Amino acid sequence: MSWNDWVRTVEVEPSLYAADFAHLGDQIDILLRAGVRIFHFDVGDGHFVEPVTIGPIVLQSISPAIHKAGAFVDCHLMTEHPERHFGAVAAAGGDSVTVHYEACEDLPAVVRAARAHNLQIGLAFKPETSAAYAAHAALSSRVDIVLCMSIEPGYSGQEFMPEAYDRIRTVRELLSPDIHVQVDGGIGPENIRAVRDAGASLFVAGSSIFGREDLPRAYRRLVQELS
Repeated sequence: MSWNDWVRTVEVEPSLYAADFAHLGDQIDILLRAGVRIFHFDVGDGHFVEPVTIGPIVLQSISPAIHKAGAFVDCHLMTEHPERHFGAVAAAGGDSVTVHYEACEDLPAVVRAARAHNLQIGLAFKPETSAAYAAHAALSSRVDIVLCMSIEPGYSGQEFMPEAYDRIRTVRELLSPDIHVQVDGGIGPENIRAVRDAGASLFVAGSSIFGREDLPRAYRRLVQELS
């Protein structure tokens, strides 16, 4: 299956980086029952981004329950040499990997490596990177999604950068219709509709879901804003 099979027009992706790890399995189960189709799983290596986050050991613990419910895991690799992690991510149950434009000297080779592990692949770019350059790289390398960061990658809980709207519009205009635009960082009920109107169809939400007491209600509010 591919991203086009997973996405029901638009998708809100809870970012597990913001979850309560003392109750991770329970929170995933609650959100699956609320209708979540795709979970976002951030991997930071302490080099490309400052924090060391979660990795394949956690992924292999949660992916069976996610897959059993008919959902998927979207792994955002905020790492140097992301291709080195593809085998471990695939073995642990990851369905897609997103690599950073800034971390790939030979993006077509990285894409081929992901495909060799039967992984879908996306291309992320930082706020300071040209949206046009990222879009052209995505097209020439034939990735499945493009992730426009609306914060500096690395830490959850940052505020949405308003200048991201123009970058979202740029990539949407330049990409082919079959490539989804994803946005990550500071997404909440106050801006998710404007992000959609700029051209996104995938919305990564961390604090606006896991920072609320009622997770299903927080998730459904975001979905309702898109209806």
